[in-house]
Amino acid sequence: MSIFEAGMLLCFGIAWPINIYKSLKSRSTGGKSPFFSIIVNLGYICGIIHKILFSPDLVMILYIINFLMVSFDLFLFYRNRKYEREQAANAAACVNPSEVH
Repeated sequence: MSIFEAGMLLCFGIAWPINIYKSLKSRSTGGKSPFFSIIVNLGYICGIIHKILFSPDLVMILYIINFLMVSFDLFLFYRNRKYEREQAANAAACVNPSEVH
């Protein structure tokens, strides 16, 4: 097991809950990129596959935990986007057409 690989995954693992908390609290997609999250998850999948095929050890658990956190944050992105669209539709429906110039 590489202590440096574990350290990297632990550092990333600390960042994701903060990101998830912000997504839950703000209910906004501002500053989020689903493309970025998908790329990060692909990296975690590659790390998991490498661990399974060539270097099985406990660090794989960190890859899996990080993958799950990024997946949850990605889910929140799409939930928040739906929420934002509903809010915009409600706001547009509240506009009185006679007041629009």
